[in-house]
Amino acid sequence: MREPEIWVPYCGAAPGPAEWWARWNGDPWLIAILFAAALLLRRGPRTAHLALGVAAILFVSPFCALTSAMFAARAAHHFVLLAVLAPLIAWSLPVRAGGLAAWTAVSTLILWIWHAPPLYAAALSHDAVYWLMQLSLLGSAVGFWRAVRAAAPPQAAAGLLAYMVQMGLLGALLAFSSVAFYAPHALTTVAWGMSPLADQQLAGLIMWVPGAAAYLAAAILLMRGMLVEPARVTAA
Repeated sequence: MREPEIWVPYCGAAPGPAEWWARWNGDPWLIAILFAAALLLRRGPRTAHLALGVAAILFVSPFCALTSAMFAARAAHHFVLLAVLAPLIAWSLPVRAGGLAAWTAVSTLILWIWHAPPLYAAALSHDAVYWLMQLSLLGSAVGFWRAVRAAAPPQAAAGLLAYMVQMGLLGALLAFSSVAFYAPHALTTVAWGMSPLADQQLAGLIMWVPGAAAYLAAAILLMRGMLVEPARVTAA
């Protein structure tokens, strides 16, 4: 009988509930990069400072180790990466017009590609592939949010709604599946009182409900601004 493969992701071996909070990532290269970025951006916009804080939470704090244990934590990690860190970076950069449809398609494609079980397993097997996953997800999401920022409100709202639909669809596929897809979590969720399938379904719910809702909320705020501004002009 073949022995089960042991997965050791970039964030370390999967922790249990009693130890995960102490599992900080001490990667010297990552810490040096974040420290150098903090020095370079010390006079930068507040959004850049917030982005560095969020990046530290994602990749240095015990949250990083938790993603090794639970696919649901990985889904939450990706949600914060795409819907919090990426827009903070986008709002720290100069406005660049155009390409909303293209960036929506590219970011969607990259998100779905990395949720293919073989590629996801590769990312949890090799540090280089792990960072390729993280940086491609983040880079395409930054491009998407920069395009949203530069677009006219109707087009920006349409892009946000399109992104909401695809994320909700991916989440629903994971939530309603009767098969656990992700081999790296086949042995890591039991300590947390969950089967791999239940963990995957929870991940799908995170993507489907709060994940998609974040993009819907952003679209609603944009559309609300479209309605409020003409009203102010008329009242004036």
